[in-house]
Amino acid sequence: MSEQKLPKNIGVILFPGFQLLDICGPLDVLNLLAYSHTLNLSIIAASLSPVSTSHAQSVAANSNFSQSIVPTHTFATAPDDLEVLIIPGGFGSRKEENIEGVVEFVRGYYPKLKWCLTVCTGSAILAKSGVLDGRRATSNKKAFAWVKEQNVDVEWVPKARWVVDGNIWTSSGISAGIDLIFAWVGEVFGEDVATFVADSSEYERNTDSGADRFAERWGAV
Repeated sequence: MSEQKLPKNIGVILFPGFQLLDICGPLDVLNLLAYSHTLNLSIIAASLSPVSTSHAQSVAANSNFSQSIVPTHTFATAPDDLEVLIIPGGFGSRKEENIEGVVEFVRGYYPKLKWCLTVCTGSAILAKSGVLDGRRATSNKKAFAWVKEQNVDVEWVPKARWVVDGNIWTSSGISAGIDLIFAWVGEVFGEDVATFVADSSEYERNTDSGADRFAERWGAV
């Protein structure tokens, strides 16, 4: 793809209880990519208040251990020229009040996108929007039974590190998002670029989208 046609404007969605690595894994890869390619980042949430990773499970364990990220835009003020949207998962995705506004935003914005990428149970959010109807997708294998319940019109793939269907890329649980983003960078920016960024990170990539031992581990198959 020519430099002129390479995507520049990337957005990520945040909601209370998002999984930190779902976002920060792919973003760190893109941070390094931004050293050599022009990239612009928009962090989108319901408000401009910091969004915390805290969720009910950690609260129940009496843990005071979480992190917050500050959004740059709300759903109402998001730029209209985003080319790529990344949707994380996390325990927070299971509570409707946490993802209020997210499903509606994704449903309305998707037609403008060149690519939509999900990590973990972010695919469940995308499924709720109807965008995944009739498409192949995967998700976190420990949560796979719950994810499938969110939309039975999706062709859920139980054994996959990530799945590509058209311009939608979905990955398995948490760390799988890093393999997905490297695969996407390889597809869009070139495999040599993806390899250089991975080596710069000293990251050992999983380049086989079907290599997924966690499907058996968590009973998804």
